[in-house]
Amino acid sequence: MPADYSGTWDIVTNVNFEGYMVAIGIDFATRKIAGMLKPQKVIEQDGDSFIIKTLTTFRNYTFSFRTGEELDEVTKGLDNRKCKTVVNWDNNKLVCVQRGEKKNRGWTHWLEGNELHLEMHCEDQVCKQVYKKSA
Repeated sequence: MPADYSGTWDIVTNVNFEGYMVAIGIDFATRKIAGMLKPQKVIEQDGDSFIIKTLTTFRNYTFSFRTGEELDEVTKGLDNRKCKTVVNWDNNKLVCVQRGEKKNRGWTHWLEGNELHLEMHCEDQVCKQVYKKSA
């Protein structure tokens, strides 16, 4: 049985978010606002089906998927790009590949104790975020 990601997660660290946002093409003003936010993730998991909500006081983003099934994703509210997205299990990690205008784009989620790790990459930039499970 794969790992259970369900829960509410609060951000603790956010390394190289600015570099990642530049790589995906976020404008200067939005980057400045986004850099000050403290996102919260709410993950609902039912086996291989997921709903991941990223919540902030500025914008929210919801991504629904089933592992192993490719879908057309529009990153509305982020960089508004269309891409072919697939998320697969790699042991207990969720690995997302997003094929579109930007090269080497995607993310990986994994759990370590009560921490949720997220590594987002685009082109040559990598952002590393750590979230702690809400009480």
